[in-house]
Parts: sequence; C-alpha cells; structure tokens
Amino acid sequence: MRTIEFGSPGALRTQLTDLVLRGQKRATAGLRIEYEVDGERLERVGEVLAVLGNDGEPVGTIEVTQVDVVPFDQVTWEFADAEGEGFTDIDDWRAQHRSFWEGFSAKRIQAHLGDAQWSIRGDTEVVCVWFRLLDSGASADAAD
Repeated sequence: MRTIEFGSPGALRTQLTDLVLRGQKRATAGLRIEYEVDGERLERVGEVLAVLGNDGEPVGTIEVTQVDVVPFDQVTWEFADAEGEGFTDIDDWRAQHRSFWEGFSAKRIQAHLGDAQWSIRGDTEVVCVWFRLLDSGASADAAD
C-alpha cells in the first residue's frame, strides 16, 4: 500500500492530518512537477493509501475517489472548499497554495528544472485528489 503525507513536517502536517482523520478534509492538491521530481505516479481512483503522521507511522487510511490535473488558475472553489482548511474563497486558496509551493517546494523544483526563477503560473499543473476516509486508525490503536 502506498502512503500519503499532508503538508510539510511539523505543525502543518499535524493540523492537516487531524482534518483528514476527522473527515473534514476530503481533498488535497499537489503540483504535477513534484510527482516527476519525486519519481511518483499519480494516485488512481480506487487506490487505498495509508495516511502517515509526523513520525512516519500510519494513522489512518483513505480511498481515492477522483483525480484531476488542472491548471492552477482553473482549480475550482468546490475543490478548494473540500480541502477543509477554512479558505474564505478561491483567491484565498490560490494565495495560500502559491505561498506554500513557492516556499516549501521551489528549491527542489528549481534544481530539477534548472530554473532558478521557477514560480507558480496560471498554467502550472495541479493534481487535485479527492478521497474518503476509510479508517482513522483509532480501532488499530485500541487493539494494541
């Protein structure tokens, strides 16, 4: 089973993972180029993924229900709202994701592309993954 981690390690990962485990976060976005940089294939509908926490241990499982690759400026409010992170509108989603990706991901992408000026553009491909929570891991912890 493949795994998935939400956000960068630390407080952000804890916050996003908690949203997933409460069923509030039902979607997540990634940059298509990051899949290439990491040598990862896109998620596929029906795929079950183990959700990892900050310590790298599984804390739950999700099932992928939809995968779309769209330009950054065509990500919909429906998707952004399903991310469950409290964005006020699509412009807020775009601003926060642009800031995250241009901060957290930029160096790896720039090195991969040989482009010291890489930044998010309207046509930058975003992988929009919808999912449903299968297990919050609570039953597995209780059995231990």
